[in-house]
Amino acid sequence: MDQTRKYQVSLRGASVKEITRDALLEKVSQERELRNYARRATAAALFIQRVWRRYKVTKVVALQLQEEWESLLNCNAGVMTGTWISNAVLRPFLFFTACLSVQCQKIQVRDINCMQKCFRILLESLNSTDIKENFCSLATSTLEERRVWAFQARKLISLCLFILSEFNKSHTGGQDIIVLTSLAMRLVVFLTDLKGWKSITADNRQDADIAVKDLICFMGSSKSGIYLSIRRYVNTLDVSFSSQINSIAQTDDKILITASAITLALRPCHMTNSDTDGRVMLDVHNAAEQYCVFLVTIPWLVQRLPAVLVPALKHKSILSPCFQTILILKEKILTEMSEMDHSEIHSSSKVIPPVGWALSNIMCLATGSENDSVDPGRFIQGLDYASYVHVVITLAENFLGWLENVEWMRKEKQDDLVDVSAEPIDTILQETERMHGSLKMSYMDMFRPICQQWHLISLLAIIGTDSHTQSAETVPPNNIECLKKFELLDIAYFYSYMLRIFTVFNPAFGSLPVLNMLSFTPGFLVNLWGNLESILFPVSNRITENNHYLCAGKNSGKEKGGVFVKKQKGANKDGANKWVNVLNKFTGKSQADDDCRDLIDDHPSPSPVNEDSCDVWDIEPLRCGPQGISKDMTCLFHLFCATYSHLLLILDDIEFYEKQVPFTLEQQQRIASVLNTLVYNGLSNGIGRQARPLMESAIRCLHLMYERDCRHQFCPPVLWLSPATKNRPPIAVAARTHEVFSANLRADDASTSRSMGSIITTTPHVFPFEERVEMFREFIKMDKASRKMAGEVSGPGSQSVRDSSHRIVLLKTDFSN
Repeated sequence: MDQTRKYQVSLRGASVKEITRDALLEKVSQERELRNYARRATAAALFIQRVWRRYKVTKVVALQLQEEWESLLNCNAGVMTGTWISNAVLRPFLFFTACLSVQCQKIQVRDINCMQKCFRILLESLNSTDIKENFCSLATSTLEERRVWAFQARKLISLCLFILSEFNKSHTGGQDIIVLTSLAMRLVVFLTDLKGWKSITADNRQDADIAVKDLICFMGSSKSGIYLSIRRYVNTLDVSFSSQINSIAQTDDKILITASAITLALRPCHMTNSDTDGRVMLDVHNAAEQYCVFLVTIPWLVQRLPAVLVPALKHKSILSPCFQTILILKEKILTEMSEMDHSEIHSSSKVIPPVGWALSNIMCLATGSENDSVDPGRFIQGLDYASYVHVVITLAENFLGWLENVEWMRKEKQDDLVDVSAEPIDTILQETERMHGSLKMSYMDMFRPICQQWHLISLLAIIGTDSHTQSAETVPPNNIECLKKFELLDIAYFYSYMLRIFTVFNPAFGSLPVLNMLSFTPGFLVNLWGNLESILFPVSNRITENNHYLCAGKNSGKEKGGVFVKKQKGANKDGANKWVNVLNKFTGKSQADDDCRDLIDDHPSPSPVNEDSCDVWDIEPLRCGPQGISKDMTCLFHLFCATYSHLLLILDDIEFYEKQVPFTLEQQQRIASVLNTLVYNGLSNGIGRQARPLMESAIRCLHLMYERDCRHQFCPPVLWLSPATKNRPPIAVAARTHEVFSANLRADDASTSRSMGSIITTTPHVFPFEERVEMFREFIKMDKASRKMAGEVSGPGSQSVRDSSHRIVLLKTDFSN
């Protein structure tokens, strides 16, 4: 049989080699897909040809119009009326510039000359007092001329903003591009300023005002792209650091461009207080939204601008709409900021996202004198404190969420991330500082007002009052956060987030600058504990003096239970005691340390644990750990624990026991019981990512309290045992859990925080001494079992170390120390 007919189907439906039904269907499907693909490819080719022909023909026509336009302007020597400028100059000019420059997103050298000629003609016409020669007179003329003028004015504004956005990309123009951008900014400022129009009479003033407001509304809309263009331009400016404010010299044209750009950016916001209709107000809010997304997120915004322009950004008429817009549309604005982070790859955005730059810029804009921003010593005049704090809280919370996601992704992938910054913060900041010619600028320098005491005192002064400067008519009805009263909880959120940000972005000192300020602000720590105490210890369940192990009396000579004996001190001290006090100050000791040496020799033997007394010190709202408390209480706890643990490091025993500042011994016992209950239950129930900052601060504060109690007892022993009285794990279970955690800690990353350990490691004091001895024996038993499994059956191995303790030796060493 012929080879070509071997597998073909015969007329009777049989073949030498039959094809199955599935294979036949697959073959038919493939042929159908090939035909569809060929059809789509043909349609795409025809579409590309049509687009290319259109582009080519349009470009040829645009070049021809450009030549005719240049010839017309060179030959024209007569008077240019407004109508002639609109028909003969602007119509062809807007067409060939849109085809040759805007569509290509690049300004050619030939186009620069044409644009300069057109802008000079327009500026000369706008400065004319003759109504016929003034181009703006068309805005108050017939209906058709008004429509044409409005269309051409919007096209001119869009073209000028495109020139501004391409300022740094035009390398071939040189000085010509600077002059062109300066002319473009002057033209837009002139068109949108009613006071600069010289063709206005008393009869047409209202029509001119409507025309100007329509242009401003167009600028404030997203169609114009004004804020994106200004953002691109401002990013090209150099950063002037605090120590070299006047070191960066700019040309007059560049200063004019910057001033005009800032003026245009603020012009839609200035219409807030004007008497306009609802459509204009909607555009103004849209402008405020774009202002927050594109301008407030510029890295080092305040440091890039000339000092003379900064007060305009700090004015309350600009910040108030900005704050209100962020609070009303926070979800939308935060989403747009995160999307902008993916669309713009910048050296500074690798480490700090746009929301982080918005946070730092708002702090710079809200603080400092309007005339001297180098030494910020107060808030700006008329600032709405409550809105400022709420905006910072909103941005800081989103910023911290971004940081947590970055940390989680780094630990999950264990490799360098390109989109999310995997480079060290110091490296990126050094590159940025080297690029701007300075090594003294960093991100955390913009947070310096947070570390100053006047900032906190100003916020504490308005607690419980209506701190809003706006009237009831200007505050939006759906802005609930701005209408509620300012409370201490808002300040707690503010500084709690600041502590976490300083910990991440200040590797040298961490959160110490903020903690120093918080610890030494009079009354702040007491107010924090007062709020926590009112929640944890209601009036009906307050611990009475009968339930306390100690009843601290300043005039009493002995404390109850034989804990320690106070020395009776006379009013007059001799010279020797004075010298002792001086030496104690140099050596870091206090008089209370000497008092501790007078402990009674015979300590009372530990009595059986009383269940009723344990319930007193086991705080019920904290029995579920951090997972069982609200977000507000978590924030209060975190700030209190971090601040008080920092204060305990420098608080001597005289202040703690005798002066009893900042808390009395009764309050210290409550604080210890609260921390003990929180930490134990937190470790028992597990610690999530959200509760990690709270647990780290609480564990640090608890350890300092327990160490001070061991050195000089002020709490009853039952207090430290109370959280684990009812749900304490068995000895064997606790020992095995500790061994498992230790093994995982050695096997996993060594950077795991040690405070996240087991209960035995972190809070061994919750177990009585007898149980701790049994745990020690359990550890020895487990170690013997593991060694037997390893082959050490007959006796101790070569790596084993025999340890023997002699009580008499330990006792003598103790006495000698």
